[in-house]
Amino acid sequence: MQAFPTTTVSILRGTTTTPAGDVVDSLTPVHTGVPASVMERNRLGIDSQTQDPRVYRYTVCRLPAGTDILDTDLVLDETSGKRYTVAAVSVLNSPVHTPDLRVDLQYIN
Repeated sequence: MQAFPTTTVSILRGTTTTPAGDVVDSLTPVHTGVPASVMERNRLGIDSQTQDPRVYRYTVCRLPAGTDILDTDLVLDETSGKRYTVAAVSVLNSPVHTPDLRVDLQYIN
């Protein structure tokens, strides 16, 4: 892993059906103890409706190359207990080494 790990995460996958027939996440761990760099970032933007300045917060996670993660998974930060949905998984390119996976997360707790 190229990025400095700041925590460990669990990758949760799967769904189940409630007695009412609703499909919900089953929170079944696929991997636990995966080293990860999880960082919250801020971006300044302008609201398109009101033209007011806004601060948009987003979370970026770096995982070791080859980690089995899908854009339908949930990520649980084992240190803070925060849960995130996976918005996107990007495989970065490098001619020199195998780079980390970049995972864009959305906080759901």
